[in-house]
Amino acid sequence: MRRPSPVELMLLTVITLWSLNLTVTRYILTHGFQPLAYATVRYGLAAAVFVVVVLVAERTLAIQRSDLWLVLAAVLTLWLNQLGFVYALKTTSASVVALILGATPIFAALIGLVTRTELLTSRFWLGATISFVGVGLVALGSGGEIRGGLGGVLLGVLTAATWAAYSTCVAPLMRRYSPYRISAVVLSAAWVLIALSGSGQTRSQDWSLDAEVWALLVFAALGPLVLTNVLWFRSLDRIGAARATLAANLQPFVAALFAVVLLSERLVALELAGGVAIAIGILLARRRRPPAAVD
Repeated sequence: MRRPSPVELMLLTVITLWSLNLTVTRYILTHGFQPLAYATVRYGLAAAVFVVVVLVAERTLAIQRSDLWLVLAAVLTLWLNQLGFVYALKTTSASVVALILGATPIFAALIGLVTRTELLTSRFWLGATISFVGVGLVALGSGGEIRGGLGGVLLGVLTAATWAAYSTCVAPLMRRYSPYRISAVVLSAAWVLIALSGSGQTRSQDWSLDAEVWALLVFAALGPLVLTNVLWFRSLDRIGAARATLAANLQPFVAALFAVVLLSERLVALELAGGVAIAIGILLARRRRPPAAVD
């Protein structure tokens, strides 16, 4: 049995932190933080970290004029992604949001086909289908119904679709800039939009929150946002958006494991079967894509 490759280890770290972030964010939003006030503080902290790192290491935040349209697209999709993310977790459970995010690879593949940035084989589609069936099994095992109403479900779908679009936008930028510079520029610009959108909630926010909530917010900024952004961008550069986002199908199962450990929830046989199917699908689809035809 071969050892996991560096990119597989990076993706495993990303998925683990993202899965834990769903539980952490849900906890924060149900213990005093308003959704957009939370997003404003979290993204402000993460953007500040990236800006300082880039100015010290690279001494510039410059982006070529020809790349500004990609940066703008990344900023807009990330802004929409965060609106969907915080409100989805405010209106429905973390496990439901995780299940819906399993559809992210489908959106990434469709975007890749439209933009002609991905060459997807039948092996990929087979793997994606099997892993998506696994997501369905996890959903059945978690209770057989989607809780939180249609609004929460639609917000989860928005989160999945915009994350796929965001990943597609930043992948070409990785060929010309470091992940730190991309993160500093995109996160800072997205923070401006988030801050403007959430100015009302930020002004009315009660800041006298428990120390535990603040500690979790710092973790949510530095771990699932700062560290994962760097690892995610590197993964996109090496294997493309569709294959990288396929690993997001692990999130429902990993999130269920966190629920068992942290929330004392019960993991049933269907959820275990779903996790196995998700893993099989990813193994099938991780085969290297064929080289593009030379014109």
